[in-house]
Amino acid sequence: MTSSARPLLNRRLAEFGTTIFAEMSALAAATGAINLGQGFPDTDGPEEIREAAVRALREGRGNQYPPGPGVPELRTAVAAHQLRRYGLSYDPDTEVLVTAGATEAIAAALLALVEPGDEVIALEPYYDSYAACIAMAGGRRVPVTLRPHAGAFRLDLDELRAAVTDRTRLLLLNTPHNPTGTVLTREELTAIAALAVERDLLVVTDEVYEHLVFDDAEHIPLATLPGMRERTVTIGSAGKTFSFTGWKVGWITASPALVTAVRSAKQFLTYVASGPFQYAVAEALALPESHFAAFRKDMRARREVLAAGLAQAGFGVFKPAGTYFVTTDIRPLGETDGFAFCRALPERAGVVAIPNAVFYDHRAEGAPYVRFAFCKRKGVLDEAVARLKRLAV
Repeated sequence: MTSSARPLLNRRLAEFGTTIFAEMSALAAATGAINLGQGFPDTDGPEEIREAAVRALREGRGNQYPPGPGVPELRTAVAAHQLRRYGLSYDPDTEVLVTAGATEAIAAALLALVEPGDEVIALEPYYDSYAACIAMAGGRRVPVTLRPHAGAFRLDLDELRAAVTDRTRLLLLNTPHNPTGTVLTREELTAIAALAVERDLLVVTDEVYEHLVFDDAEHIPLATLPGMRERTVTIGSAGKTFSFTGWKVGWITASPALVTAVRSAKQFLTYVASGPFQYAVAEALALPESHFAAFRKDMRARREVLAAGLAQAGFGVFKPAGTYFVTTDIRPLGETDGFAFCRALPERAGVVAIPNAVFYDHRAEGAPYVRFAFCKRKGVLDEAVARLKRLAV
């Protein structure tokens, strides 16, 4: 036990306590509420991919430390996926790195590429690990806020340009975007690419929801645009694509210099992880396009169930163009404080959600917004909707 008055927690992390996901999941368990807060599916991914993991275990593949960059089969599969879907050619040996999920990829990229004092621009609201990872790297986060416009949350390109200074090192993008469900358009991405080239910025793009885009939206990797391949670290994940979030298999694709830099940080985080699962994910990435189309169709149907039910319950609903989250406005219900609303919701309606304010530096911007996840079985969503309709009475 220390006798010093100095705080135990590093000052860079002092603002970060227990995550809202832990708090809300505990509340769901304590009350028996349906958990539409944390974004994990309640069904497993394809049976043949689970069997591939079992087969790897039985055959002794991955039971010991896998290679630091990831098993060759998975690196080859990632490169093939990027080429087949987007026309992006990557060398599996020098331009692909396997990570312990996308969260480690984000952490390793920021620790590797950001010097203390560098500014990192991120689209607000943002996944909560972004802020913590920027802080651990000693960077200064600069939020550029997505705001409601015509039924969706949109980026103000002028605000983004104005946020870039001589101290800006890196843009941290997320598209499809969690929590708002926004998918950046080709026009927006083209403008971002031009800005990055003009100001000589690095870009880290979190594209873990790349296969979950709906309606007329299109996922366009930033690395496909002129001048971007050599300055972009693209992050992907098996968890969101194949509904195996517990396997923690992610990856980056980038130029050899960027991969080498990120690997230098990653090797001192987990070193390696998820050995047998890497072989299974390699097989998953080779599934036919019909699998991904069916996955999107199924999630789109679940989106419709939840979005319609939330509207009937009295919420303002922003129907997402991507991801598996619906952002809602609670002001039509006479509420303005998302934290208070979410903490009371399990008792009021037997459902758990997440207050979007936790994803903002400017908490007031996110105060009236609440996020629900629709990556659940239809019966669960139907029951959640029935419970939420009590709010409209």
